[in-house]
Amino acid sequence: MLRQTILFLLLLTLVGCSAPATPQVSASLTVAEALRTDDAQGFARAIAPQPFVFPRDHGPHADYQTEWWYWTGNLRAADGRAFGYQFTIFRRGLSASPAPRDSAWATSAIYMAHLALTDVQGGRFYAFDRFSRDGAGLAGADGEPFRVFLEDWSGQGSGPEGMTMRLQAAQGDISLDLTLQSSKPPALQGDRGLSQKGREPGNASYYYSLTRMLSEGQLSVGGQTFAVTGSSWFDHEWSTTSLDPGTVGWDWFSIQLDDGRELMFYRLRQADGSTSPFTAGTLVERDGSTRKLSAAEVKVEARGEWRSPRSGATYPAAWRLSIPGEGLELELTPLLADQELAVAIVYWEGAVAVRGTQGGAPIGGVGYVELTGYASARQGRF
Repeated sequence: MLRQTILFLLLLTLVGCSAPATPQVSASLTVAEALRTDDAQGFARAIAPQPFVFPRDHGPHADYQTEWWYWTGNLRAADGRAFGYQFTIFRRGLSASPAPRDSAWATSAIYMAHLALTDVQGGRFYAFDRFSRDGAGLAGADGEPFRVFLEDWSGQGSGPEGMTMRLQAAQGDISLDLTLQSSKPPALQGDRGLSQKGREPGNASYYYSLTRMLSEGQLSVGGQTFAVTGSSWFDHEWSTTSLDPGTVGWDWFSIQLDDGRELMFYRLRQADGSTSPFTAGTLVERDGSTRKLSAAEVKVEARGEWRSPRSGATYPAAWRLSIPGEGLELELTPLLADQELAVAIVYWEGAVAVRGTQGGAPIGGVGYVELTGYASARQGRF
């Protein structure tokens, strides 16, 4: 949801880079502090709902400073071996009015990408990041036809709304080549796609999701290649400013239930441990219709802790999530405890199993959880 999770300010030191290795960066800002910087002059802000037009809105929105395309999914091989994956490309505009330049290396935006794979039976989690500029064809995005890429990592597609998308990325011991087909129209988050994250007008993003994308293809891990099928979730979000002072992080949940519904919920955490009133979510029905959920309608309770041996951060290790008005009680359990991305920015994002009850009847599903603000700016690779 709040994919400004990443400190794009750090990338300003990497504008000339195009390297797959994780940079060694010195940082003194936290994630939340970076989202309240004053370097956004001239960029548009998300003030009011606006019409979404597809496929155009699958592409970039250069008037806004920050944007991301975010895929997560749960996959299985024919023998039942389970995998989770995350593939993300981020864009950060450098100037709202870049000066015209003749050079092919002229840069108006910087890009970062994350690739992660959870091998459940293998007991391994893999994570990589890349950085580049949008000059010289190193990275970029288009809407018609849809394509977003950083070097040879890419997502591309065709079709007006849900689209058929293809993801391709490889590094180190892992690779994926997946075809995704949406089974529902885009779910507009918040107020008709305007997702308010703070009190000040403009502290919001435009945000939609493709909540159930039937997925198939191949992935490789540790020298083995698997034909896989499963389901994916796609988020696309763009904004310029977002968080209020006092917001230190968030817990984001995306859940695909076996009965054909999906649930997105994010909890914005305050420095004093309380929950921001701008915490919110969406329940997507079988027919694709949506219902907004307020902070008061959803209860999230952490059920244990896990401490990272790399960053020293302590994360929630499982969750009980309930929506009393829907009679929905869910238990979320990570498929692996260690799904921390120890890349340039340290955070936890991983595949989870979902079990619970709906009106007393058993229900299951799969999902993904993102946890930010638990590792400080001086932990991990910082």
